[in-house]
Amino acid sequence: MAIRKLYGTLGSVDTLRALASIFEHELDFEFIPIDPDTGEHKSESFLSLSPFGQVPVYQDDDLTLFESRAMMRFISHCYPKPENEQIYVVPKQQGIAASWIDVEDYHFSAPAARLRQEVVEKPEKGLPTDKEVVAEEEAKLAKLLDAYEERLTNCKYLGGDKFTSADLTHLPHLYYLMATPVKRLFEERPKVCAWCRSILSRPAWTKVVEMVDKNKV
Repeated sequence: MAIRKLYGTLGSVDTLRALASIFEHELDFEFIPIDPDTGEHKSESFLSLSPFGQVPVYQDDDLTLFESRAMMRFISHCYPKPENEQIYVVPKQQGIAASWIDVEDYHFSAPAARLRQEVVEKPEKGLPTDKEVVAEEEAKLAKLLDAYEERLTNCKYLGGDKFTSADLTHLPHLYYLMATPVKRLFEERPKVCAWCRSILSRPAWTKVVEMVDKNKV
C-alpha cells in the first residue's frame, strides 16, 4: 500500500486543489498542516521538500511533488477510476482538457485571486476594499467567463462530456467567489452557472469544505 502525505494549509487554494483531487480518487493519505504564521514553511526540513517554501507538498511513496496542478495531473493519471476516469485516453480529447487546465492557470487564477483578496481577505482583516481594483478584475473575469459560456454551450464540462481536472482546478477560487457579490458574474451566464452548481456539489469537494469549516472552529 502506498504511503501518501499532503503537507498544506487549509487557507491555501493550492492545498484545496490537491485535497479535491485526492478525495475525488478516494485515496488514503495523511494530512500534515503547515503553519505559515510561525514560518514553518521556511524551515530547513520543509524546504527540503519544497524548494520554494510553498504549500502544498504531496508525497506518494518515493515521489515528492510541490506544485498543486502537478499533483492533480499525477493523481488523475496514476489512479484512474474504472469507468469514471478524469482523463481522456484519446490524445486529442485530453489535449482539449489540458488546454482548459492552462486557461485556469494563466487566465482565471490571477483575477480570481485578486478578487478574493479584495472581497474576502481584506474584509476579514477589517481593511477597506479597493473598489477600483474590484471593478478592473471583475471586467477581466467577465470577459473570460464569456468564453466559458460559449465553451459550455457545446459540452457539460470544460474538458468535454465528463468531469476532469480542467473543472476540478477551478473549485478553490469558485468556492470563495461564489460566497461574495462577484457570484453575479457567474449567475448572469446560464451555462457557467449550471457548471458551477454541478462541480461545487460533488461529494469530494464537500469533504474539502468540511475540512475547511472544521478548521475554522
